Amino acid sequence: MTHENTTGADTTGADMTGADMAQAGRKVLVTGGGSGLGADLARGFAAAGAEVIVSGRRPAPLEAVAAGHERIRALCADVTDEAQVAALFDAAGPVDIVIANAGAAQSAPFARTTLADWNAMLAVNLTGAFLTLRAGLVQMSGWGRLIAVASTAGLKGYAYVAPYAAAKHGVVGLIRALAQEVARSKVTANALCPGFLDTGMTARSAASIAEKTGMDARAARAALAAQNPQDRLIAPAEVTAAALWLCGPGSQGVNGQAIAISGGAP
Repeated sequence: MTHENTTGADTTGADMTGADMAQAGRKVLVTGGGSGLGADLARGFAAAGAEVIVSGRRPAPLEAVAAGHERIRALCADVTDEAQVAALFDAAGPVDIVIANAGAAQSAPFARTTLADWNAMLAVNLTGAFLTLRAGLVQMSGWGRLIAVASTAGLKGYAYVAPYAAAKHGVVGLIRALAQEVARSKVTANALCPGFLDTGMTARSAASIAEKTGMDARAARAALAAQNPQDRLIAPAEVTAAALWLCGPGSQGVNGQAIAISGGAP
């Protein structure tokens, strides 16, 4: 099982905000912004009036997202590389909102999980979030929002994704600790924890399950959707809406939270 937050089909975050310009004057950096949830976040914040920088390792998807809105621009960086993260923030200039969304997931039985698998999952999902949020905090001089996209895998366990779940639990712990450090400032730190998203990654997960088990791909997708008590996949636009709320008026008391967006699943 995976709760991928970086890849998938385009969605409707940009449509959610309409003419609302609540984020006008803000600058936002979204890692893993080339597709899926990251792209939806970028479009949603741009539609709300913010200047948005999308970052990732592959230039083509980033440029495609940037081409879709005049307030989005693309900068390449690997979040697991400290020097590249520093260069990213230098190139972006001061940002008000940092969304550590870059991540990846893979599945295997625990007994067959290699050290390389473990290190890879922690590098992108946990170390990448640490490097991104640290660099973001250092350059903030006043009001700011630090948001990590985690997963319900950061709140509970799932079979066959132990390294991923461990990394996402680490992200939640990181946010809770960081929130205590920034509590007396105008900066807040929170995690968003979606369940299975309606993205291309979930489609690929369903296909992988079907291949390994002989289950029909539609049945596999339905099984993933059934993890949500509402019996559906989460739309990326729902996560974007939560991120916009965390950056809007009245959210200053929300700090150190791991907000599940999962239809009531723990």
